[in-house]
Amino acid sequence: MTASKKKKVWLFKLGLRIALYSSLASGASSFLVLIIFSGLSLLNSFLAAFGIAILVLLISYFFNYKLQYNRLNKLEEISRNISKKRFAEYQDITTNYSDEIDYLVKHFVKSSRTIEREIQRLNRIENYRKEFIGDISHELKTPIFAIQGFVETLLNGALEDEDVNREFLKKTMRNVNRLIYLTKDLMEISKLETGELKSDMEPFYLYEVIHDVIDSLHHKAERDEVALILNDFDKNIQVKADKNQIKQVLINLIENGVKYNIKGGKVEIDVVNFKKDKNRVLLIVKDTGIGIDEADLPRVTERFFRVDKSRSRERGGTGLGLAIVKHIIEAHREQLYFDSKVNEGTTFKFTLRKVH
Repeated sequence: MTASKKKKVWLFKLGLRIALYSSLASGASSFLVLIIFSGLSLLNSFLAAFGIAILVLLISYFFNYKLQYNRLNKLEEISRNISKKRFAEYQDITTNYSDEIDYLVKHFVKSSRTIEREIQRLNRIENYRKEFIGDISHELKTPIFAIQGFVETLLNGALEDEDVNREFLKKTMRNVNRLIYLTKDLMEISKLETGELKSDMEPFYLYEVIHDVIDSLHHKAERDEVALILNDFDKNIQVKADKNQIKQVLINLIENGVKYNIKGGKVEIDVVNFKKDKNRVLLIVKDTGIGIDEADLPRVTERFFRVDKSRSRERGGTGLGLAIVKHIIEAHREQLYFDSKVNEGTTFKFTLRKVH
Protein backbone atom coordinates (compact mmCIF):
# COMPACT_ATOMS: atom_id res chain seq x y z
CA MET A 1 0.00 0.00 0.00
CA THR A 2 1.37 3.43 -0.99
CA ALA A 3 1.87 6.33 1.41
CA SER A 4 -1.08 8.23 -0.04
CA LYS A 5 -3.33 5.24 0.50
CA LYS A 6 -2.14 4.93 4.10
CA LYS A 7 -3.01 8.58 4.60
CA LYS A 8 -6.52 7.89 3.33
CA VAL A 9 -6.92 5.03 5.75
CA TRP A 10 -5.84 7.01 8.84
CA LEU A 11 -7.16 10.46 7.95
CA PHE A 12 -10.69 10.95 6.69
CA LYS A 13 -10.58 14.66 5.76
CA LEU A 14 -14.29 15.19 5.24
CA GLY A 15 -15.09 13.43 8.53
CA LEU A 16 -12.43 15.48 10.33
CA ARG A 17 -13.83 18.74 8.92
CA ILE A 18 -17.39 17.85 9.99
CA ALA A 19 -16.09 16.77 13.42
CA LEU A 20 -14.17 20.05 13.85
CA TYR A 21 -17.23 22.16 12.97
CA SER A 22 -19.36 20.07 15.35
CA SER A 23 -16.81 20.31 18.18
CA LEU A 24 -16.39 24.09 17.75
CA ALA A 25 -20.17 24.58 17.84
CA SER A 26 -20.49 22.26 20.86
CA GLY A 27 -17.55 23.89 22.70
CA ALA A 28 -18.84 27.42 22.15
CA SER A 29 -22.38 26.47 23.19
CA SER A 30 -21.10 24.63 26.28
CA PHE A 31 -18.89 27.57 27.28
CA LEU A 32 -21.84 30.01 27.10
CA VAL A 33 -24.12 27.69 29.06
CA LEU A 34 -21.49 27.10 31.76
CA ILE A 35 -20.72 30.82 32.12
CA ILE A 36 -24.38 31.78 32.40
CA PHE A 37 -25.87 28.95 34.43
CA SER A 38 -23.16 27.00 36.29
CA GLY A 39 -21.43 29.76 38.31
CA LEU A 40 -17.98 28.37 37.34
CA SER A 41 -15.10 30.74 36.80
CA LEU A 42 -14.11 31.81 33.31
CA LEU A 43 -11.08 29.48 33.28
CA ASN A 44 -12.98 26.47 34.58
CA SER A 45 -15.83 27.08 32.12
CA PHE A 46 -13.30 27.30 29.28
CA LEU A 47 -11.54 24.06 30.33
CA ALA A 48 -14.86 22.22 30.69
CA ALA A 49 -16.07 23.49 27.29
CA PHE A 50 -12.72 22.55 25.74
CA GLY A 51 -13.05 19.00 27.13
CA ILE A 52 -16.59 18.72 25.72
CA ALA A 53 -15.35 20.01 22.33
CA ILE A 54 -12.56 17.39 22.25
CA LEU A 55 -15.03 14.63 23.20
CA VAL A 56 -17.49 15.77 20.48
CA LEU A 57 -14.61 15.92 17.98
CA LEU A 58 -13.60 12.30 18.66
CA ILE A 59 -17.17 10.93 18.74
CA SER A 60 -18.21 12.89 15.63
CA TYR A 61 -15.10 11.81 13.69
CA PHE A 62 -15.66 8.15 14.67
CA PHE A 63 -19.27 8.08 13.51
CA ASN A 64 -18.53 10.01 10.32
CA TYR A 65 -15.73 7.60 9.53
CA LYS A 66 -17.96 4.62 10.25
CA LEU A 67 -20.91 5.91 8.24
CA GLN A 68 -19.23 7.52 5.23
CA TYR A 69 -15.62 6.51 4.65
CA ASN A 70 -16.07 3.05 3.04
CA ARG A 71 -18.91 4.20 0.83
CA LEU A 72 -17.02 7.29 -0.38
CA ASN A 73 -14.03 5.02 -1.02
CA LYS A 74 -16.32 2.80 -3.13
CA LEU A 75 -17.41 5.86 -5.14
CA GLU A 76 -13.78 6.79 -5.73
CA GLU A 77 -12.95 3.22 -6.79
CA ILE A 78 -15.85 3.08 -9.28
CA SER A 79 -14.96 6.52 -10.66
CA ARG A 80 -11.29 5.55 -11.04
CA ASN A 81 -12.21 2.30 -12.77
CA ILE A 82 -14.54 4.11 -15.19
CA SER A 83 -11.79 6.60 -16.10
CA LYS A 84 -9.44 3.66 -16.82
CA LYS A 85 -12.15 1.71 -18.71
CA ARG A 86 -11.78 -1.04 -16.13
CA PHE A 87 -15.04 -2.57 -15.02
CA ALA A 88 -15.77 -5.03 -12.25
CA GLU A 89 -18.70 -6.71 -10.56
CA TYR A 90 -19.32 -4.66 -7.43
CA GLN A 91 -20.50 -6.62 -4.41
CA ASP A 92 -22.15 -5.33 -1.20
CA ILE A 93 -23.10 -2.04 -2.77
CA THR A 94 -26.08 -1.52 -0.47
CA THR A 95 -26.16 -0.78 3.25
CA ASN A 96 -28.87 -0.32 5.87
CA TYR A 97 -28.47 3.46 5.80
CA SER A 98 -30.48 4.12 2.61
CA ASP A 99 -29.24 7.69 2.44
CA GLU A 100 -27.90 10.00 -0.28
CA ILE A 101 -24.48 8.34 -0.36
CA ASP A 102 -26.12 4.94 -0.86
CA TYR A 103 -28.11 6.49 -3.69
CA LEU A 104 -24.93 7.83 -5.30
CA VAL A 105 -23.13 4.48 -4.98
CA LYS A 106 -26.02 2.64 -6.63
CA HIS A 107 -26.16 5.14 -9.48
CA PHE A 108 -22.39 5.08 -9.97
CA VAL A 109 -22.53 1.29 -10.25
CA LYS A 110 -25.45 1.55 -12.68
CA SER A 111 -23.56 4.16 -14.73
CA SER A 112 -20.48 1.94 -14.72
CA ARG A 113 -22.46 -0.98 -16.14
CA THR A 114 -24.11 1.26 -18.75
CA ILE A 115 -20.73 2.64 -19.85
CA GLU A 116 -19.29 -0.89 -19.95
CA ARG A 117 -22.13 -2.10 -22.20
CA GLU A 118 -21.74 0.94 -24.46
CA ILE A 119 -17.97 0.40 -24.77
CA GLN A 120 -18.57 -3.27 -25.58
CA ARG A 121 -21.16 -2.25 -28.20
CA LEU A 122 -18.74 0.25 -29.76
CA ASN A 123 -15.98 -2.37 -29.74
CA ARG A 124 -18.29 -4.84 -31.50
CA ILE A 125 -19.13 -2.19 -34.11
CA GLU A 126 -15.44 -1.42 -34.61
CA ASN A 127 -14.57 -5.12 -34.92
CA TYR A 128 -17.47 -5.57 -37.33
CA ARG A 129 -16.22 -2.59 -39.38
CA LYS A 130 -12.68 -4.00 -39.54
CA GLU A 131 -13.91 -7.49 -40.44
CA PHE A 132 -16.35 -6.10 -42.97
CA ILE A 133 -13.69 -3.97 -44.70
CA GLY A 134 -11.29 -6.94 -44.68
CA ASP A 135 -13.94 -9.24 -46.13
CA ILE A 136 -14.97 -6.74 -48.81
CA SER A 137 -11.34 -6.10 -49.80
CA HIS A 138 -10.73 -9.83 -50.13
CA GLU A 139 -13.94 -10.44 -52.11
CA LEU A 140 -13.40 -7.49 -54.47
CA LYS A 141 -9.81 -8.40 -55.27
CA THR A 142 -10.65 -11.69 -57.03
CA PRO A 143 -13.00 -10.32 -59.76
CA ILE A 144 -11.02 -7.07 -60.14
CA PHE A 145 -7.73 -8.93 -60.69
CA ALA A 146 -9.48 -11.34 -63.06
CA ILE A 147 -10.88 -8.45 -65.13
CA GLN A 148 -7.48 -6.74 -65.09
CA GLY A 149 -5.78 -9.93 -66.32
CA PHE A 150 -8.27 -10.50 -69.15
CA VAL A 151 -8.08 -6.85 -70.31
CA GLU A 152 -4.26 -6.83 -70.23
CA THR A 153 -4.16 -10.06 -72.25
CA LEU A 154 -6.52 -8.56 -74.83
CA LEU A 155 -4.45 -5.36 -75.06
CA ASN A 156 -1.26 -7.39 -75.46
CA GLY A 157 -2.45 -8.92 -78.73
CA ALA A 158 -5.30 -11.33 -77.96
CA LEU A 159 -7.76 -8.67 -79.18
CA GLU A 160 -6.96 -9.59 -82.78
CA ASP A 161 -7.88 -13.25 -82.28
CA GLU A 162 -11.66 -13.36 -82.52
CA ASP A 163 -12.08 -16.72 -80.76
CA VAL A 164 -9.85 -15.70 -77.86
CA ASN A 165 -11.19 -12.16 -77.44
CA ARG A 166 -14.82 -13.34 -77.37
CA GLU A 167 -14.01 -15.93 -74.68
CA PHE A 168 -12.06 -13.40 -72.63
CA LEU A 169 -14.84 -10.82 -72.92
CA LYS A 170 -17.36 -13.42 -71.70
CA LYS A 171 -15.15 -14.15 -68.68
CA THR A 172 -14.72 -10.42 -68.05
CA MET A 173 -18.49 -9.96 -68.18
CA ARG A 174 -18.99 -12.79 -65.67
CA ASN A 175 -16.65 -11.04 -63.23
CA VAL A 176 -18.37 -7.69 -63.83
CA ASN A 177 -21.71 -9.34 -63.01
CA ARG A 178 -20.16 -10.80 -59.89
CA LEU A 179 -19.09 -7.30 -58.81
CA ILE A 180 -22.63 -6.03 -59.43
CA TYR A 181 -24.18 -8.84 -57.34
CA LEU A 182 -21.59 -8.36 -54.62
CA THR A 183 -22.22 -4.60 -54.44
CA LYS A 184 -26.01 -5.13 -54.28
CA ASP A 185 -25.70 -7.77 -51.53
CA LEU A 186 -23.21 -5.64 -49.59
CA MET A 187 -25.61 -2.67 -49.60
CA GLU A 188 -28.48 -4.89 -48.48
CA ILE A 189 -26.65 -6.64 -45.64
CA SER A 190 -25.15 -3.34 -44.48
CA LYS A 191 -28.66 -1.88 -44.15
CA LEU A 192 -29.90 -5.03 -42.41
CA GLU A 193 -27.05 -5.19 -39.90
CA THR A 194 -27.23 -1.50 -39.01
CA GLY A 195 -31.03 -1.60 -38.73
CA GLU A 196 -31.41 0.96 -41.53
CA LEU A 197 -33.63 -1.35 -43.60
CA LYS A 198 -37.07 -1.49 -41.99
CA SER A 199 -39.63 -4.23 -42.55
CA ASP A 200 -42.94 -3.15 -44.08
CA MET A 201 -45.30 -5.63 -42.46
CA GLU A 202 -48.45 -6.45 -44.41
CA PRO A 203 -50.71 -9.48 -44.97
CA PHE A 204 -50.23 -11.42 -48.23
CA TYR A 205 -50.98 -14.83 -49.71
CA LEU A 206 -47.98 -17.09 -49.26
CA TYR A 207 -48.72 -19.24 -52.30
CA GLU A 208 -48.49 -16.27 -54.68
CA VAL A 209 -45.06 -15.23 -53.41
CA ILE A 210 -43.64 -18.77 -53.53
CA HIS A 211 -45.08 -19.31 -57.01
CA ASP A 212 -43.52 -16.03 -58.27
CA VAL A 213 -40.11 -17.01 -56.88
CA ILE A 214 -40.22 -20.48 -58.46
CA ASP A 215 -41.22 -18.95 -61.81
CA SER A 216 -38.29 -16.51 -61.66
CA LEU A 217 -35.80 -19.31 -60.88
CA HIS A 218 -37.25 -21.95 -63.20
CA HIS A 219 -34.87 -21.21 -66.09
CA LYS A 220 -31.79 -21.31 -63.85
CA ALA A 221 -32.86 -24.62 -62.29
CA GLU A 222 -33.64 -26.10 -65.71
CA ARG A 223 -30.20 -25.08 -66.99
CA ASP A 224 -28.57 -26.86 -64.02
CA GLU A 225 -30.87 -29.88 -64.46
CA VAL A 226 -32.44 -29.43 -61.02
CA ALA A 227 -36.20 -29.85 -60.51
CA LEU A 228 -38.13 -27.28 -58.47
CA ILE A 229 -41.05 -28.93 -56.69
CA LEU A 230 -43.76 -27.05 -54.78
CA ASN A 231 -45.72 -29.44 -52.60
CA ASP A 232 -49.45 -28.88 -52.17
CA PHE A 233 -50.60 -26.67 -49.32
CA ASP A 234 -53.53 -24.40 -48.55
CA LYS A 235 -53.44 -21.58 -51.13
CA ASN A 236 -55.56 -19.37 -48.84
CA ILE A 237 -52.90 -19.13 -46.12
CA GLN A 238 -52.03 -15.51 -45.46
CA VAL A 239 -49.02 -14.36 -43.44
CA LYS A 240 -48.01 -10.99 -42.05
CA ALA A 241 -44.47 -10.00 -43.06
CA ASP A 242 -42.49 -7.82 -45.45
CA LYS A 243 -43.45 -9.33 -48.81
CA ASN A 244 -40.28 -8.27 -50.68
CA GLN A 245 -37.96 -9.39 -47.90
CA ILE A 246 -39.61 -12.82 -47.62
CA LYS A 247 -39.35 -13.11 -51.41
CA GLN A 248 -35.62 -12.36 -51.07
CA VAL A 249 -35.29 -15.07 -48.39
CA LEU A 250 -36.95 -17.65 -50.67
CA ILE A 251 -34.83 -16.62 -53.68
CA ASN A 252 -31.63 -16.96 -51.66
CA LEU A 253 -32.57 -20.35 -50.19
CA ILE A 254 -33.85 -21.86 -53.45
CA GLU A 255 -30.91 -20.47 -55.43
CA ASN A 256 -28.56 -22.06 -52.91
CA GLY A 257 -30.45 -25.33 -53.24
CA VAL A 258 -29.98 -25.23 -57.03
CA LYS A 259 -26.37 -24.04 -56.93
CA TYR A 260 -25.16 -26.75 -54.56
CA ASN A 261 -27.22 -29.55 -56.06
CA ILE A 262 -26.34 -32.42 -58.37
CA LYS A 263 -27.53 -32.98 -61.92
CA GLY A 264 -30.91 -34.65 -61.75
CA GLY A 265 -31.41 -33.41 -58.20
CA LYS A 266 -34.37 -31.49 -56.81
CA VAL A 267 -35.36 -28.65 -54.52
CA GLU A 268 -38.64 -29.12 -52.65
CA ILE A 269 -40.61 -26.24 -51.17
CA ASP A 270 -43.24 -27.02 -48.58
CA VAL A 271 -45.48 -25.14 -46.11
CA VAL A 272 -46.74 -26.90 -42.98
CA ASN A 273 -48.25 -25.91 -39.65
CA PHE A 274 -45.68 -25.07 -37.00
CA LYS A 275 -46.22 -27.56 -34.17
CA LYS A 276 -44.76 -25.29 -31.47
CA ASP A 277 -47.11 -22.40 -32.29
CA LYS A 278 -50.48 -22.80 -34.01
CA ASN A 279 -50.36 -19.12 -35.04
CA ARG A 280 -47.36 -19.74 -37.29
CA VAL A 281 -46.50 -21.74 -40.39
CA LEU A 282 -43.17 -23.35 -41.25
CA LEU A 283 -41.66 -22.85 -44.71
CA ILE A 284 -39.32 -25.63 -45.77
CA VAL A 285 -36.74 -25.55 -48.57
CA LYS A 286 -35.12 -28.96 -48.98
CA ASP A 287 -32.52 -29.95 -51.57
CA THR A 288 -30.73 -33.15 -52.58
CA GLY A 289 -27.37 -31.46 -53.03
CA ILE A 290 -23.81 -31.91 -51.80
CA GLY A 291 -24.76 -31.08 -48.20
CA ILE A 292 -22.76 -29.33 -45.49
CA ASP A 293 -20.30 -30.90 -43.10
CA GLU A 294 -21.49 -30.86 -39.48
CA ALA A 295 -18.45 -28.80 -38.43
CA ASP A 296 -19.40 -26.06 -40.93
CA LEU A 297 -23.10 -25.83 -40.02
CA PRO A 298 -22.70 -23.20 -37.24
CA ARG A 299 -20.97 -20.88 -39.74
CA VAL A 300 -23.24 -21.13 -42.79
CA THR A 301 -25.01 -17.83 -42.00
CA GLU A 302 -21.76 -15.89 -41.51
CA ARG A 303 -20.87 -13.20 -44.01
CA PHE A 304 -18.70 -14.51 -46.87
CA PHE A 305 -18.57 -18.04 -45.51
CA ARG A 306 -18.66 -20.62 -48.28
CA VAL A 307 -18.67 -24.39 -47.96
CA ASP A 308 -17.46 -24.85 -51.53
CA LYS A 309 -15.48 -21.69 -52.37
CA SER A 310 -14.43 -22.67 -55.87
CA ARG A 311 -17.95 -23.63 -56.94
CA SER A 312 -19.46 -20.49 -55.39
CA ARG A 313 -17.07 -18.20 -57.23
CA GLU A 314 -17.48 -20.11 -60.46
CA ARG A 315 -21.26 -19.63 -60.29
CA GLY A 316 -21.19 -16.07 -59.07
CA GLY A 317 -21.93 -16.61 -55.37
CA THR A 318 -21.14 -13.68 -53.07
CA GLY A 319 -21.15 -15.60 -49.78
CA LEU A 320 -23.77 -13.18 -48.41
CA GLY A 321 -27.03 -14.96 -49.32
CA LEU A 322 -27.53 -16.91 -46.10
CA ALA A 323 -26.32 -14.00 -43.96
CA ILE A 324 -29.05 -11.87 -45.58
CA VAL A 325 -31.60 -14.65 -44.90
CA LYS A 326 -30.59 -14.77 -41.23
CA HIS A 327 -30.89 -11.00 -40.74
CA ILE A 328 -34.27 -10.77 -42.49
CA ILE A 329 -35.72 -13.63 -40.39
CA GLU A 330 -34.33 -12.08 -37.18
CA ALA A 331 -35.74 -8.66 -38.16
CA HIS A 332 -39.16 -10.36 -38.42
CA ARG A 333 -38.57 -11.93 -34.97
CA GLU A 334 -39.02 -15.36 -36.50
CA GLN A 335 -36.95 -18.55 -36.22
CA LEU A 336 -34.54 -20.01 -38.79
CA TYR A 337 -33.62 -23.71 -38.61
CA PHE A 338 -31.32 -25.77 -40.80
CA ASP A 339 -29.76 -29.21 -40.90
CA SER A 340 -27.67 -31.04 -43.46
CA LYS A 341 -25.87 -34.26 -44.30
CA VAL A 342 -22.93 -34.52 -46.67
CA ASN A 343 -23.93 -35.96 -50.08
CA GLU A 344 -27.58 -36.16 -48.98
CA GLY A 345 -28.73 -32.55 -48.98
CA THR A 346 -29.67 -29.56 -46.84
CA THR A 347 -32.96 -28.39 -45.33
CA PHE A 348 -33.73 -24.81 -44.36
CA LYS A 349 -36.87 -23.94 -42.40
CA PHE A 350 -38.23 -20.65 -41.13
CA THR A 351 -41.43 -19.54 -39.40
CA LEU A 352 -43.95 -16.86 -40.36
CA ARG A 353 -46.96 -15.55 -38.46
CA LYS A 354 -50.34 -16.44 -39.96
CA VAL A 355 -53.16 -13.96 -40.52
CA HIS A 356 -56.47 -15.35 -39.23
